Amino acid sequence: MDTGTTTPTRLNLSIIFIVCFNFMSYVANGLPLAVLPGFVLNDLGFGTVWAGIVIGTQYVSTLLSRPLAGVLADRFGAKWAVIVGLTGLALCGVLTTVAIVMHASPSLSVSILISARIIQGIASAMISTPCCTWAIGLHGKAHTARVMSWNGIAAYGGIAVGAPLGVLISDQFNLASIGLCIVLLGLLALLLAAVRRPAPLLRGERLPFFDVFWSVTPNGLALACSSAGFGSLTAFIALYFDSLGWANAAWCLTGFGAAFIVARLITPNVVVRFGGYPVVTVCLLVQGLGLLLVWLASSPELAIFGASLTGMGVSWVYPGLAVETLARTPDANRNSALSALSLFFDLAVGLAGPLMGLAAASLGLGQVFLGSALLAGIGFILVLALRRRHAQPLLTS
Repeated sequence: MDTGTTTPTRLNLSIIFIVCFNFMSYVANGLPLAVLPGFVLNDLGFGTVWAGIVIGTQYVSTLLSRPLAGVLADRFGAKWAVIVGLTGLALCGVLTTVAIVMHASPSLSVSILISARIIQGIASAMISTPCCTWAIGLHGKAHTARVMSWNGIAAYGGIAVGAPLGVLISDQFNLASIGLCIVLLGLLALLLAAVRRPAPLLRGERLPFFDVFWSVTPNGLALACSSAGFGSLTAFIALYFDSLGWANAAWCLTGFGAAFIVARLITPNVVVRFGGYPVVTVCLLVQGLGLLLVWLASSPELAIFGASLTGMGVSWVYPGLAVETLARTPDANRNSALSALSLFFDLAVGLAGPLMGLAAASLGLGQVFLGSALLAGIGFILVLALRRRHAQPLLTS
């Protein structure tokens, strides 16, 4: 464990060398996103429902796998979990390549492709949270916010890189190259992970996952209130711009992502200095203001600014809540606790599309962002209550 003598630069590099496995995982997740639907529709001859099933299967698999990933990482160690996840990632790439090569047999091809997406979802669950706890285990809980910050940058950066890279690779070579790239990413990450020092395996009582989940639920509900805004923005901003006759909706997502990353980079110690709940309350206010600006925007520029404010507001919500969660969770259950917290993010983002879609159908697209702003407000009230309930200093060493 970090003794406190490590310089900030060396500490950041050590953390980055661990969360880079999550970056590689998210790049691999992004590579097929823009090309697989077209393959299912045009090459295999299936409809849009099957295209949606192929893409959505991974996210359902990740959601369902998070409890198991947390329990296994607590029992066998975070590095072990990441190694298993990276092995699954390489296997997913092999199956994706086989499915694309066998496009002449559509039913067999789509079955293999769905199997590959299920394995990729499990791999994502085994990599994402254990990467965080691996770094926390090496450097101590005092650096939880720093680890979460770099891990979030790795995840969003991986998505941003993966999707356009997948289109480029497919255009320059062929579709099967996507699967081969996933294999290479998985194998490269495996080699790098194998030589990294594992975190100590923590001893103590292993609580049932349901007990951990229940203890995390208040923080998880606050995270869900925040995450619904992100889900609504990604799902409906393009349709919202089209309904208003505006162009360049993609700049909203660019502004969101850029503000998210910049906010984390320029305020690396904000959670350590002020505490998780105080930072999250401010973030939820900023996020709510940003979503209100998107709702009230009279020009695309104002909507883009609102989306950027939303990204700034989202930036420290998960790290802040993670710090508060781990401060009150037995160390032997930290993987399960963070996996449980991540479940609320998955559920909120996954449900935002259909639920806000129902609201948009009856009330109009603009009301989606008003509803998301109101959810941020509910999250703000909830975090204020949690802050009063836990009015005590956080762990500082």
